[in-house]
Amino acid sequence: MSEISAQQLRLALFTGNYNYIRDGVAITLNRLVAYLEKRGIAVLVFSPTAKVPAMAHVGDLVSVPSVPVPFHTEYRFALGFPKSQQRRLRDFKPNLFLLAAPDRLGHRALEVATEMGVPVVASYHTRLDTYLKFYRLGFLENWGRNYLRRFYRRCRMVYPPSHSMADILREQGIATNLEVWARGIDSDLFNPNKRSLAWRRSLGVSDNDIVIAFVSRLVKEKNTDLLVDVLQKLHDQKINFKTIIVGRGPEEQHLRDVLPNAIFTGFLVGEDLARAYASSDVFFFPSESETFGNVTLEAMASGLPTVCANASGSNSLVEDGVTGYLIDAKNSDGFVQKIAGLVQNAKLRNAMGLAARARSLGFNWDAILGKLVDSFLRIANDKSAGP
Repeated sequence: MSEISAQQLRLALFTGNYNYIRDGVAITLNRLVAYLEKRGIAVLVFSPTAKVPAMAHVGDLVSVPSVPVPFHTEYRFALGFPKSQQRRLRDFKPNLFLLAAPDRLGHRALEVATEMGVPVVASYHTRLDTYLKFYRLGFLENWGRNYLRRFYRRCRMVYPPSHSMADILREQGIATNLEVWARGIDSDLFNPNKRSLAWRRSLGVSDNDIVIAFVSRLVKEKNTDLLVDVLQKLHDQKINFKTIIVGRGPEEQHLRDVLPNAIFTGFLVGEDLARAYASSDVFFFPSESETFGNVTLEAMASGLPTVCANASGSNSLVEDGVTGYLIDAKNSDGFVQKIAGLVQNAKLRNAMGLAARARSLGFNWDAILGKLVDSFLRIANDKSAGP
């Protein structure tokens, strides 16, 4: 049998979110599908959907039944993989499955792939183990890891987005067959040249004010408690700065209550988001739950020094002491010290910002996605390992 070419590759993609929330996973998967279709590769996407999507999606999307996730109702949980959607899948005749979530839909897709004799790969997007502690569910951590081990060990390849995340998956025994699928950056969009003094002034920020930016969904698992603690300590120490918070989420009202002097822009995309980054001076991101850190890379491309939790994702992007700082998430005072130093030292800010921009330019989307397609083709053509 002849080898499958790129134009003959037919990918079935299963995910927990493709268009109903505009988060890093949805944006990344839509970019992947756009690239695959540009290469002439057929893709069929299966995902929960909502009545009002948050973004226009790319490609052919099949909706699966779902319900809101408890404690996180903006997200949806797939109820399974009904026969009608399975018929659509079989008519599509995929020769590779890509699973983007270890949920019920992903589990059922694994079973169907085995029945069809089609190889399965998986992308790893979310550190669910770190989410549990923010919702007092830490006692489920061992059970969760065991579930992930069973799920990912059935996949021919697992694609974490960073080397640091790959190391964690190996250490925890979740997967050993790993290849890093990094993320890229649109360096024309996210660019220091997008800085706008007029926009800053419209928010009540003077030309000489130093702005600390936080860009994220406003949810507990982004370590918003640490964000608040550090910003309040900086204020108590009479450090002169302004805070801009970009994003929305269930923690927004609480953050508005405890950070009355912060400027909340709401959810921004495209040129508006790029302007917000470039018009800031320091990027502060204390989250420990990232597998890559899209917002950190966007901030770096925008020429900002980044102060991040020393955790998966960020520690594959930030060069400590060169492009910014990596601080233990338990060390609130360490964040205060490093951020205060950047606020008070323009020369240091500028040097780190230039280094951050230079490092970000190494993350090219076409090169990254081209390498991923090469991996897809190797697996689709490897008949020795079975599905």
